[in-house]
Amino acid sequence: MEKQVNKLNKILVLQKSIKIAFTLLLFGSFSQIKAQDRVPFDQGKKYILAKVDVTGKISFNKQTVVTFSGLEKGQQITVPGEEISSAIKKLGKLGLFDEITFYVNKIENDSIFLELNIQELPKLKEVKFVGVKKNKTEALIKDNNLNKGKIVNENLITTTKNYIENKYKKDGFYNTKVVIVNTPADSATSNQVNMLINVDTGTKVKIASIDFVGNNKLSDKTLKAAMKETKQKKLTRILKKSKFIKAKYKEDLEKVIAVYKEKGYRDARIVSDSVSYNKEQNAINIKVNIEEGNKYYFGNIKFLGNTVYPDHLLSQVLGIKKGETYNGVLLEKRIADKSKPDSEDITNLYQNNGYLFSNINAVEVKTANDTIDFEIRVTEGPIAYFNKISVVGNDKTNDRVIYRELQTKPGDKYSKDQLVRTIREIGQLGFFDPEAIDPKFKNVDAGAGTVDIEYHLVEKGASQIELQGGYGGGGFIGTLGLSFNNFSARNMFKKEAYKPLPMGDGQKVSLRLQASTFFQTYSVSFSEPWFGGKKPVSFSSSLSYSKQFLQSFSTGNSRVDKSKSFNILSLSVGISKRLSEPDDFTYLSHAISFQSYDLNNYFTGLFSFGNGYSNNLAYTIGITHTNKGFNPIFPTYGSEFSLSAKFTPPYSLFNGVDYKNLGELKENKYIYDGSIGDSYVGDNGIIVNKGDYVEAIPTQNTRPNSVTDYKDAAADPAKVDQQKFNWLEYYKVKFKADWYTKVYGKFVLRTLGEFGFMGAYNQNRGLVPFERFFLGGDGMQNFAMDGRETIQLRGYPNNSLTPLVNGSQDGATVYNKFSMELRYPITLKASASIYALAFMEAGSSFANFKNYNPFDLSRSAGFGLRVFMPAFGLLGIDFGHGFDPIPGQTKANGWETHFIIGQQF
Repeated sequence: MEKQVNKLNKILVLQKSIKIAFTLLLFGSFSQIKAQDRVPFDQGKKYILAKVDVTGKISFNKQTVVTFSGLEKGQQITVPGEEISSAIKKLGKLGLFDEITFYVNKIENDSIFLELNIQELPKLKEVKFVGVKKNKTEALIKDNNLNKGKIVNENLITTTKNYIENKYKKDGFYNTKVVIVNTPADSATSNQVNMLINVDTGTKVKIASIDFVGNNKLSDKTLKAAMKETKQKKLTRILKKSKFIKAKYKEDLEKVIAVYKEKGYRDARIVSDSVSYNKEQNAINIKVNIEEGNKYYFGNIKFLGNTVYPDHLLSQVLGIKKGETYNGVLLEKRIADKSKPDSEDITNLYQNNGYLFSNINAVEVKTANDTIDFEIRVTEGPIAYFNKISVVGNDKTNDRVIYRELQTKPGDKYSKDQLVRTIREIGQLGFFDPEAIDPKFKNVDAGAGTVDIEYHLVEKGASQIELQGGYGGGGFIGTLGLSFNNFSARNMFKKEAYKPLPMGDGQKVSLRLQASTFFQTYSVSFSEPWFGGKKPVSFSSSLSYSKQFLQSFSTGNSRVDKSKSFNILSLSVGISKRLSEPDDFTYLSHAISFQSYDLNNYFTGLFSFGNGYSNNLAYTIGITHTNKGFNPIFPTYGSEFSLSAKFTPPYSLFNGVDYKNLGELKENKYIYDGSIGDSYVGDNGIIVNKGDYVEAIPTQNTRPNSVTDYKDAAADPAKVDQQKFNWLEYYKVKFKADWYTKVYGKFVLRTLGEFGFMGAYNQNRGLVPFERFFLGGDGMQNFAMDGRETIQLRGYPNNSLTPLVNGSQDGATVYNKFSMELRYPITLKASASIYALAFMEAGSSFANFKNYNPFDLSRSAGFGLRVFMPAFGLLGIDFGHGFDPIPGQTKANGWETHFIIGQQF
């Protein structure tokens, strides 16, 4: 018996054929049963497994393979039996082997010695494409995960082939063919293969014609317009290309029927449709046969099962009356509009009041002639409450920063509106990809009336760096800025928190340096959105210092004259609070600001004195109502309204200065000019300094100077201006309205209106030369630091639309502006958000309110592009055409190019 066993060494153990076939089919492996001479086994006999030898071409540890098979030395197995089948299944699941074969090496008494012969699947070494542009191959490799070392099996080859073919078919290359060939790599022992992917896209297939048959009530034009993704070839078509995608085509056929339902044709249906390929034209012809049916009208509409809301309220929300043309699409939307999560429909009416488990269905109960009666059957169900609320995906941002923004709190009644609001608030933080916020429902328990919500987040970079250079203001301008938008001040003194900076508490710190030959500006700002950590009270502060120099012109060149300087120190502190009335979309803000202007030999014509100072202490109060969409970079819905007023103290009411007569010649009023001496002692023993008033010119015997050292009080406007503007006095009122509306597909329309006015308490004192409005250009703040506000109006040079007064532009005191911008998102990924835009704008500014005419506008139109990257903020370019002349010219301004850096329009 032992001799027979030795002779039949390595004879394959035959499994039951059905069991083996099932294993191979289930796991798609290439395990084989090689029938040689049979060993006479008793069916169902049990053996003790003595040893399993692993042979074949493998790179894995042999004992590891045995362990994965589930077989153990000393184990009792049946040959044939479940143990061998189970081992094949387990190894097949790994997806690493081409062949899995068991042999019997030896049998000693009740012990059996097995050999497991395995052929390992090859691994990928290199991928090459033929027929694909080089810049496209990297994306294809990434999408199909064709990395070096990847196991190459039939599944990988098939999925790669199908993916590439479908990708090109979606782009209109309907005849794309992909052939994948694997060849052994250079090394004979490496078990690696090189993959060659040959892509033959052929020529792009377009839709030559779309023909409708049987449509008498609706025109071909109407039905073709309903097919959003399937368009007939047309020379004038730009926005939507003509290409055939089968899945999109089927969706468009449903949209055709939806158009009929909107017009009252409830029974409309597509009898048949055909798609034929014309090889000679390389184009597709589509033919659709339609049966329209009769037109119907709404009859009686009854509500059943509603106890929470009365019939008249539900009828009001439904908004459909008896006798109106039947509109099946409208009926569905008024019951549950799936396209708008915050729509005003009956389902949301219930779900916003806790009825998560409610169910509303419209059922046709009677059709008489052309009239359809409906029953709106309401199943209200129990009230649901939020139970466990959690967030995942925030690796840097602390939980409390997110939880304080959540509108869905444990124990609160379920509200879909609050769920949508929470998504918006998290998106507005700016720390997460707003397009990837995903609230998942967990443990929905209708019996207990509870639901858990788990918000899945994807963090994005919150810090930004600004590094730019350019030519402007008479010289090169360089800017270096750092913004840390998720800063943690409380961890500043913890060494372990620097990765590379302490982050996670939602605070913002900004540092900025801007300099050229003629000026330097240094600024730092800090903001805390939850001051004190318990209430939505935002605290902000900023400090900046600027130094400007005048230019001197000699021999045709300009150079900086550092003996003529203008220094500005600015400080501001503000608090903003979220209100509960009239709703919690409203914010009330307060701010106190102070600017100190110090002029040293700085004569520019802005005012008469070039040596002196001015101080600006102001209080600003503002109210803002904002409910813009959840993506702050690309809002798709909502609005923002803001009204603010800025006041200085009314110094003229209590400082005792007669501004009406200030500067006029007064009897026996003179100013000591001090051209010979800076001071002297007068007849009454009082010291007279340069610039002081004296009652009369001293006699020849008592005055130490000549008569020319004394000037009439009215002859020194510098002294008058210094007295007028030592403390600035004014008030400013501004209003802004901003709307976002989704108009078609992904297109979003932004409409904007602005108004600003600057006034004086005391007309005799007049308006200050600071804090004025300058209209035109890109709206970016330039280096002039006199408190001016630059208002963007593209299509014109910067500040060019400011009115001319006595040949100079000293700023406007009133302005208005209107803008319409159509936006289209190219990509809204976390790494970069890109959208294109087209705009129309109009605006005007005036020196005083007397000349204000809101319809005397400078108009422009153009197009542009915006790119937002977390590390650099918002970048953009606009091309605008000004249709009107700028002040002082007669011809239309024409085209202007604007570069946008770090500012959102």
